[in-house]
Amino acid sequence: MSILEDLSSDHERVYGLQNLLISHATGGNGSDTDYVSLRHWMINHKNLSAIVPSFIRTNRDLHQFWQYIKLKFGTYAERRSYIYQEFQPLLDYTESRGGVPSEAGISEVLKGFNEDGVHLAWQKALDRRSNDPEGAITSARTLLEATCKNILDESQVTYKPNIELPELYKLVAERLNLAASQHTEGVFKQILGGCSGVVSGLGSLRNKIGDAHGQGKVAVRPLPRHAELAVNLSGAMALFLVSTWVAANEKNDK
Repeated sequence: MSILEDLSSDHERVYGLQNLLISHATGGNGSDTDYVSLRHWMINHKNLSAIVPSFIRTNRDLHQFWQYIKLKFGTYAERRSYIYQEFQPLLDYTESRGGVPSEAGISEVLKGFNEDGVHLAWQKALDRRSNDPEGAITSARTLLEATCKNILDESQVTYKPNIELPELYKLVAERLNLAASQHTEGVFKQILGGCSGVVSGLGSLRNKIGDAHGQGKVAVRPLPRHAELAVNLSGAMALFLVSTWVAANEKNDK
């Protein structure tokens, strides 16, 4: 029986991989076969892939992991603390089924809203995170642009063909009563202002390090974790906009 069959739940598998790595990092002899199986399962898991520690992505077997961990930390205590810290988001999520935006949940909502444009952009962003961070960041921006344009089209609100993402989002926010200027309560103004900042930041990030523009000799290369952040933020914002749009329509239909 393989370790994936022996450990039946997601939480057990994450916990098992954590313990295997701690053992190997502190003088034990972990099973390389078990590591490879658990690693492959984790980085291909539709809900866990976004929060997999970067060192698991880059170390394909226990030999590579050993070379990495022994150079990074000199003591067993430091190694244990580091691995515990890196695995905490995974353990929290698998224990409570929460803590990060659910890729499956976002996919379901976006597919129902617009399968060919919005959902396709989301899937491209997810698929490119590990192997093509620049492309993932560009797809994250495309997701927000497609979401905003579809909402405006459905609302029969016109916009310029070459409109920039921040202005596009501003039109949608005003249409959905999500602009900070439309609220007086301080906490709402702060949160909605933060949403606007996230959208503007994703637009700027794509312009600077995405694959939509050529770069000079001193190029900034995004890492998979940067792509994961951009994709997660864009997915959360797209879900928020679509959910708000759907709720507004349902309210008007009553």
